[in-house]
Amino acid sequence: QVQLVESGGGLVQAGGSLRVSCAASGRTFSAYCMGWFRQAPGKEREFVGSISGSGGTTYYSDSVKGRFTISRDNAKNTVYLQMNGLKPEDTAVYYCAAKLTLFGGSHYYTAPAYDYWGQGTQVTVSA
Repeated sequence: QVQLVESGGGLVQAGGSLRVSCAASGRTFSAYCMGWFRQAPGKEREFVGSISGSGGTTYYSDSVKGRFTISRDNAKNTVYLQMNGLKPEDTAVYYCAAKLTLFGGSHYYTAPAYDYWGQGTQVTVSA
């Protein structure tokens, strides 16, 4: 039983930066791998990146590697997505998701692998 709430989305110019957050309920937050996905209008949901329960391992899609950074603060039950060098093609609704994994790991890149989802936050990048 995990509830996820994203925040921090908005409008930003190309080349700018934005940080979105995902706050989770529960006392077992560190037992979950956390993933970020995004979905643009008319397109399928796309994997962005993920982070292990301890925060020690991250994994990114090639399209965002080097520009985006995922981090987490388990004391605050919060995961972050720092987005730098934003491009218009990054425009999408960004979702966080949680996957229970008792033995670590972060290389889960498909949506069906995740157990819980937030409602998403809109990120719009203007040219």
